[in-house]
Formats: sequence, structure tokens, C-alpha cells
Amino acid sequence: QVRTTESGGGSVQAGGSLRLSCQVSADIATNNCIGWFRQAPGKEREKVAAVYTYIGSRYYADSVKERFTISHDITTSTIYLDMNALKAEDTGKYYCAAKAVSQVGRCVIAWSRLEFPYWGQGTQVTVSS
Repeated sequence: QVRTTESGGGSVQAGGSLRLSCQVSADIATNNCIGWFRQAPGKEREKVAAVYTYIGSRYYADSVKERFTISHDITTSTIYLDMNALKAEDTGKYYCAAKAVSQVGRCVIAWSRLEFPYWGQGTQVTVSS
């Protein structure tokens, strides 16, 4: 069983920054598709960013492009989400999820459909305007 543990959430003012971390209990060279997602109160969970660690391909939702950056450290099985220029609409619980895929296209599809077998408990991000 693969576990993901998110941390780094908190409360910030609009325009501020936060760095979220996701610790994966297994090798992320094998569980090579990692996605960040978020869910605001009363709304459905949505995709935020993803990385296919095998070749380092990164993907972002339009709403966070140019503001958020996903990165990873293979040696520590940690995935980061650097969030800058935060807006009130970025408020929500942020989740990290992992799965093993055979090619980058399958990672993109899984991320788009939120089809991941391993999910963390989430970390809360609150942005005040």
C-alpha cells in the first residue's frame, strides 16, 4: 500500500506564497505519476498540477499556470508544489495522489480524470483577500 502525506498548508494573504510537500511512502521512480488536486467547500475536487517523474514532464491547470510550480526529489520521494501570487479562489484542501503508469499519456489521462489509487488526507490552504 502506497501512502502519500501532504504538509505545508496554512493561512496567507492574497499575493502571498506557500510551499506544499507530499511525502510518498514508496519509490516515485516506480509510482511515477504524481498529481496535486484541491477541493474547495461545496465544490468538486479539481486537478492542479502533475508530474511524470520518469521524464520530468509537468502539467498545470489553466487557473494556476505561471503561478504554481510542481517539482520532485527522487532521492527522498518528495513532491513539492510552490504556490505564488495566491488568490482567494486558491483556498481549499490540497491533496497529493500517486500511481504507477507505463507512459506519460496515461499520467495525463489519470490526472485529468482524477483516477489515482493512492490519496493523502490533504492539507488546508486558506487565502484571505
